Amino acid sequence: MKKLLSIISLLGIFAAQPADAAAPKLLGEYNDWVAYYYTDAGGTVCYMASTPKKDEGRYTVRGDIYAVVTHRPSEKSYDVVNFVAGYTFKPGSDVKVKIGNQTFDKLFTNGDKAWATSDKTDRDLVAAMKRGSRMIVDGVSSRGTKTKDTYSLSGFASAYKAISNKCPRK
Repeated sequence: MKKLLSIISLLGIFAAQPADAAAPKLLGEYNDWVAYYYTDAGGTVCYMASTPKKDEGRYTVRGDIYAVVTHRPSEKSYDVVNFVAGYTFKPGSDVKVKIGNQTFDKLFTNGDKAWATSDKTDRDLVAAMKRGSRMIVDGVSSRGTKTKDTYSLSGFASAYKAISNKCPRK
């Protein structure tokens, strides 16, 4: 968990934060997930993040890997799921996420990040993450390297509750 805390702190998880945004503050640690919030000109932003328990692939160098769920009440944006791969995805490639018996196989990529294609898919992903115990994320790097990252979902529901309480739906 300390690795996750340092990754989030060092990267400032949202590099595109406005200059007037306050530094993220910890809401809590929930088993394998950590919840944070910060305030910017638009209001409070809440997010939760985790790093994989296992990352697989034939690569020599790979950057930080994590999954994030974000709420931005001022934008009426909730349950936005984002994956950071630690490498640049192959252009035009999709990411596949498997949670229990559900598969989400059309997440789009840009650079080293992947997102759901719709708000409904984000909501469905979050619902599956709340119920699940493990999440597997498959991707392909710009060099053609296939990767498989396995996340624990232990603590997901509690971290989600923390960000939802701090950033309630308006």
